[in-house]
Amino acid sequence: MRRETINIPAGQSFRLIRWRSSVKDVENLLSGGGCVPLRGEGADWHYHPEMELTLFTGGRGDRFVGDHIGHFREGDLVLLGGMLPHHWHSAGKTSGLSLQWHFPADHALWQLPEADGLRELFQKAAGGLRLTGAVHGRIAGMMEELAGLKGLARFGRFVELLAELAAAPADELEALASRSFQAPADATYQEPMSRVLRHLVRHFREEIRLAEVLAVAGLTKPTFSRQFRRHTGRSLSDFLIGIRLQAACRELSTTSRSVLEIALGCGFTQVSFFNRAFRRAMGCSPSEFRARGTGAGGEASPVKIPSL
Repeated sequence: MRRETINIPAGQSFRLIRWRSSVKDVENLLSGGGCVPLRGEGADWHYHPEMELTLFTGGRGDRFVGDHIGHFREGDLVLLGGMLPHHWHSAGKTSGLSLQWHFPADHALWQLPEADGLRELFQKAAGGLRLTGAVHGRIAGMMEELAGLKGLARFGRFVELLAELAAAPADELEALASRSFQAPADATYQEPMSRVLRHLVRHFREEIRLAEVLAVAGLTKPTFSRQFRRHTGRSLSDFLIGIRLQAACRELSTTSRSVLEIALGCGFTQVSFFNRAFRRAMGCSPSEFRARGTGAGGEASPVKIPSL
């Protein structure tokens, strides 16, 4: 996991970035018009002090926020608190917009009495929030409009957007991480953990042995176990099960493959263990989950895998 340095452009209160095919290749949309290409950090496990509001306008993949593992697709909109570790693992091309800002405790904003309504929202966002319902549509539309505005009109729309977020009904804000995450202050283990997480996401369908993971990390077993839990909020086994269950949920909703085929294809070696883990996480059997969905070939609803 790495700390991303976000440079808010001079003369602006926030940064608005856009990508058209990959979160690795983004462009900073400037207030006066024009754009500047940047290397995006979204494909890596990372964090930053700035809050972030991210809208996917196209594509799909897996979302990692603190100890939350979930699926995203076109239209997904999430608000992330500062210092909250996150990572987007895309399945092919994606597109979207991301709004980033930082109002520390000594920022002039907090001298305004009208800003009190933002405090509770920012606290709720510490573990990440997924926006749904009517507020989702309004905020997504405002983010799209921001890309075409300049100067004071752009700042005014940003303030309106914050006001919409602050007024959002509780039932339209889905909490992501099970607790507020703060990135470990010691940067020593951030790069080894980043290597391990990339390895796990790429190879979760295969058998993964602890010795293999320790070699990727370059750490002893006790140090790895301690640091992995500090960085992800889960043990290695729980993290792997979470990724595999997320993939299984997606395939149950969008394919006609049998439960056995899906279980084995997602990295589970025993279907009985898969069934037990699935029921514990989702509260139903794989077959019942499939029956609740849209059926093979349909569009799966976003799925959140709770901590085990």
